[in-house]
Amino acid sequence: MRLLIRLRARADARYNTAYHRGLAGRIWRALDEPEFSELHDSEEPSGLSFSNPYPFGSITEGDQLNVLVASPNDDILRSIGANLIEDREFNIKEMPLTVEEITGVHTDVGEPGTQGVLECATGLVVRIPPWQFEEYGIDAPSDTPEFWKPEHSLRPLKRQLENNLDRKHGLFCPEHLPGPSDVEGDLFDEYELIKTYSLPVTVTDGVEETYILSKFRFGYTVRDDDHRRHLNLALDTGLAERNSLGFGFVNVREDERVPPGTTSVTNKTGGQSQ
Repeated sequence: MRLLIRLRARADARYNTAYHRGLAGRIWRALDEPEFSELHDSEEPSGLSFSNPYPFGSITEGDQLNVLVASPNDDILRSIGANLIEDREFNIKEMPLTVEEITGVHTDVGEPGTQGVLECATGLVVRIPPWQFEEYGIDAPSDTPEFWKPEHSLRPLKRQLENNLDRKHGLFCPEHLPGPSDVEGDLFDEYELIKTYSLPVTVTDGVEETYILSKFRFGYTVRDDDHRRHLNLALDTGLAERNSLGFGFVNVREDERVPPGTTSVTNKTGGQSQ
């Protein structure tokens, strides 16, 4: 489930690409209720993920911007929505915004046999643990994880994406259902790397780290109901790490989704098949 939050700019502003901490702070303040206190302090994935404010570009007073917030927990989304209706101020850094409308959105990759594309516009945070360096031939200090880069090949990226989604599946899906690593087949058929880039990110007050991010388009064919659940979980929770800071948020490319029995979208992504 998702919330589509429509915002209106109260003044001219520069689009701040370092929006992550400010946007995350506003969303988490909407969860400042006793029932969610453990969520704030937990080291486990929260299940929350959200888009960047879009469209991207210079902001003029009166412009409309949008933010999508997703979670597998509908109670969390209802609480966020109720708070934003009560307190409509939605400032993100130097971008002064007001909530105009909130709409619930249901997103689904499609029934088995559907082909399509998931796109990550906010960048993936994928880190390879040091005990895997030798396996992948990574020459790096062995005491800290290494951000994934194209020269590492797709193998560690696929492994980290699956492991991360496995963890979220254990948290947010019924225990008796198989997770991504319990079934045969990859999450995605194709991997198209759009770009890799570095970005300074304020992770907590006064603490800034530089992340190496990767934007991808993932081609998929829904094999069965389990695979459909795994892909839909990625839509709810985001892929890879730091989803609660706004990274790893994925969308279905509706213009490239093809129902079963119709023309294939194979190789539309131009990506690397696996």
